[in-house]
Amino acid sequence: MAECGFIHRTPPMPTELTQAFYFEAAHTLRRYVEGEIESSKRIHGHTYHAEITLRGEPDRETGMVVDLGVVRRELAALRDRLDHRFLDEVDGIGPATLENLCAFIARELRPSMPLLVRVAVFRPASGDRATLALDAGG
Repeated sequence: MAECGFIHRTPPMPTELTQAFYFEAAHTLRRYVEGEIESSKRIHGHTYHAEITLRGEPDRETGMVVDLGVVRRELAALRDRLDHRFLDEVDGIGPATLENLCAFIARELRPSMPLLVRVAVFRPASGDRATLALDAGG
C-alpha cells in the first residue's frame, strides 16, 4: 500500500505458487485386477490434469516467488512432449501410471525449477489422483 510515496513491504514469508495444466494422451497398461486386464492392455486415452507447486520467499522488489511467465513457458514445452502422444513411447515415463507421470514431470522440471516441491497428476472423470512431494531444494 503506497502512502506518501512509501511502499510498505512485509518481511519475506515462504509462499507456495501453484500452476495447473492439462494434456490429452493415450497409453496401455498391464493390470492384474480381474475384469480390467483386457481393457487396460488396449490403447486407451485420458484427459490428464496436473499441478506443480513451487515454494520460496517472494522477491522483495518484484513480490514474486517466480515469474509465472517463466513457469508457463516451461510447462508449455513439457506439455508439448505429452499432449496427444502415446505415452508408452515417451522416453523416461515407464508404465504410464499417475505415479510415474508425477515422477517424470518432476524430473523434467526440477533442473529449471529448483523451487519445485510438489507435483500432482489427476483424472477428474475417474476421481484418480497421485501427488509427489519433493524435498525442498533437492
